[in-house]
Amino acid sequence: MSKGTAIDLGLNEAYNDLFSTQAERDNAQRSYVIDLDPAEISDFPDHPFKVRMDEEMERLVESVRERGVLSPVLVRPIPDGGYQMVSGHRRKMAAELAELPTVSCIVRELTDDEAVIIMVDSNLQREQVLPSEKAFAYRMKLDAMKRQGQRTDLTSSPLDKKLKGITAAQQIGKDSGDSQPQIYRYIRLTNLVPELLEMVDNSVLKEKDKLQMALRPAVELSYLTEDEQKALLETMTIDDCTPSHAQAIKMRNFSEKGKLNADVILSIMQEEKPNQVEQFKMPKDRISKFFSPGTPAQKIEDTIVKALEMYRRRQREVER
Repeated sequence: MSKGTAIDLGLNEAYNDLFSTQAERDNAQRSYVIDLDPAEISDFPDHPFKVRMDEEMERLVESVRERGVLSPVLVRPIPDGGYQMVSGHRRKMAAELAELPTVSCIVRELTDDEAVIIMVDSNLQREQVLPSEKAFAYRMKLDAMKRQGQRTDLTSSPLDKKLKGITAAQQIGKDSGDSQPQIYRYIRLTNLVPELLEMVDNSVLKEKDKLQMALRPAVELSYLTEDEQKALLETMTIDDCTPSHAQAIKMRNFSEKGKLNADVILSIMQEEKPNQVEQFKMPKDRISKFFSPGTPAQKIEDTIVKALEMYRRRQREVER
């Protein structure tokens, strides 16, 4: 396809999948498709979604190298000339790595807020979205919807427009599948220093050699000041551990009272957590012959403890 050639999007069902509402379908009639040099397309400002060089990207590059970019990326023209990516950063990078001269693009006129909403919604469809990505994406979309006066016509069905009193956060929840409280929890993560936020991502990526932290304690820690978070980070790095939810709540309480300092943080972190109680482990093959297949682990543990108690009583009787 030569550059500048327009195509009627109504003839291609693949393109129609990008336009889920009537407003978007109307806008699609003013869209057109052209082939662009990837170098002409700038990244979306503050794009919250990472383009990772993982196995999935390697497979995408190989696919693009063999068959090209089958689904056009979505761009918008910018006043200073050129185009800005709205949806398709991974496909663009795959095209660059595959050394394709051009990539097929849907060009559409969009306001800043419309572009933010479409960018977030399209990227949330990825198979794996990290907590940090959701955090900044939800905040960007929430801000955009509030600037629009909480309009829902760009991101929901006609039925949703009949809802009364729906908030922007509720609408984001409907679009993403996360509850409204969960939306706010993710947005709170944007208040974490980068090192702590990375630990939350590590819990999803299962980075065994790196510190990991669950969402709930991370949300509590987001209420700490930057200096308090850095003091906590230093303690966590030295001790190679992260706080439990209860410990994080305790730190937040001390912080709100203006009493959280390095000594208090160290004291809280040194408290024994339930999952840190020392455990005794035994190879399963050494005891499996004493139990029927499929016996629950808790029942095995209880039986062993009872057997040891009986053994101790008999030993005492012998000693007498």
